[in-house]
Amino acid sequence: MSDLSMAAPSRMAAPSFTRRILHRVFPKVPDFFALLVEQSAHVNMAASLLVEYMGSDSAQATSKIVEAEGEGDRQKVRNLTLLNEAFSTPIDREDLHRAFINLDEIINSCHAIMVDMEGEVQPLKPDKACLEMAVYLKAGVEAVAAGFARLGSNPQAARADAEKADVALKSLTRTLRRALSELFQDNDFHNIFRRKEIYTQLNRAGERLNICNSTLLDIVVKLC
Repeated sequence: MSDLSMAAPSRMAAPSFTRRILHRVFPKVPDFFALLVEQSAHVNMAASLLVEYMGSDSAQATSKIVEAEGEGDRQKVRNLTLLNEAFSTPIDREDLHRAFINLDEIINSCHAIMVDMEGEVQPLKPDKACLEMAVYLKAGVEAVAAGFARLGSNPQAARADAEKADVALKSLTRTLRRALSELFQDNDFHNIFRRKEIYTQLNRAGERLNICNSTLLDIVVKLC
């Protein structure tokens, strides 16, 4: 065997060694665009389950919301861990943190709403206002999820998604005000108290969505 052929393996091994050193110094950056897409899609699914629950009050939707809340927590923890360990990020680190936290809070709100409506003693049946607000929440979440999905390829186009989310949020707020006005015409104070709490939690989910939407716009401005 020639000296040239004997030297070849060591020359081939050199790039691999160099890559290992570079990876140690500059570790691979997680695909934060994909993580945002995955988490926002999961939130969209949870919002859909809340609409299903408000429309049918089904036991199947109840169990699925519980599962969605657990998976949402898992995704949030994983994403925040990757963010904390990342050497660098393609998006402002604070924006990513806000998005991961508040996306999960939307799912937590969906779960809390369902638990409170099921009640320990007597379930509270969904009414028209609950369903309407859940539908607007779902529309807003869907728009924000679409916006996050565009960030990696066409961030400028995400502005239109943010505008759709804003329209849905304003509709949710109008429905809340109308529902509260009608609710306080009732004489059943127990019903007033319980429904007011549900309406408030639906509005709280909308507030979390609004933070996600503002974060989406902040990211768009910085990327464009």
